[in-house]
Formats: sequence, structure tokens, C-alpha cells
Amino acid sequence: MKKIFTIFCVMMVLTACGVTSSKEIKSDSKNEHDYQFTGESKHWEAVYSYNGSEIGGEKDKQKTYSSKDNYVLSLEYKGSLKELSSMKDIEYTYETATESGSKKEKYTEPPNDKKFTISGGSENGALVGAGEVIKVNVKWDGKEESFELHNKDK
Repeated sequence: MKKIFTIFCVMMVLTACGVTSSKEIKSDSKNEHDYQFTGESKHWEAVYSYNGSEIGGEKDKQKTYSSKDNYVLSLEYKGSLKELSSMKDIEYTYETATESGSKKEKYTEPPNDKKFTISGGSENGALVGAGEVIKVNVKWDGKEESFELHNKDK
């Protein structure tokens, strides 16, 4: 019984130390990340749409890695557009574990829409994870609300 166990252990070690074929090393891999984070406060609801990709491969016998992502944060006022008619400015921010952003808008006339967006993207940066919690803060006409967005598929 000891011999069988010893042979089994040696086979496991040798299998784990196997050589990767050149076909496996040269083949590129690509992982896509498409998430939609949602949340709301008393006056606002938001959707953070995220798309990221990771590409792995090999160049000159060295492993390579690159990433690319883009996002759109859409805010919508829950009340009527008429309620925003006195609004002179708005500032909204978001924060993930790896990035943050903000946007300020000033109005000399009442806004003609109750939807507000900020978008962007990056290359070779850290990607947003599926389980992240995104923090949103909205300031408008002396009022302020903060809330969290969660992945709707988690």
C-alpha cells in the first residue's frame, strides 16, 4: 500500500511540473468584463455601465498583459423637470476602488433634461471588479445626497 501511495505522489508531482506546450504560450487570451451597477437615493437614481477587457499573450518569450476599459455613469433626477427649474449648478462624483471622477455643470437658464452623464475610459489600468461598491455623491442647489451602486447581477 505504501508503494502505491508513493508512486501516486510521485506521479502527481511530475504531472504538476509538466512543460507547457508552445501552442498554449503563444495563444492569446481575452477576458471581458461587462457590469451594470445600480442604486438610488431619495432624489436620484444612477446606473454605472462598465466594460473592461484583459488581453494576455507572449512576445519575445515574455508574457504580456494589457487592459482597456470604458464606463458611463448616468444620473437621473426622480422628480419632475419643473422641480429643477431653479437649479443653478450641479456637481456629481463617483468613486470605485481604482478610480474616481467628477463633473460640474452651471446653468444660467433652467436645465432642459433631468438626466446627467459622465463617461470615460483608460488603457492598461486596474479594472473594476464585479463585486465592487461604487460611491456616488450629488450636490445641487445647496442639497447633497450620497448613495451606493451595486452590481445588479451579484
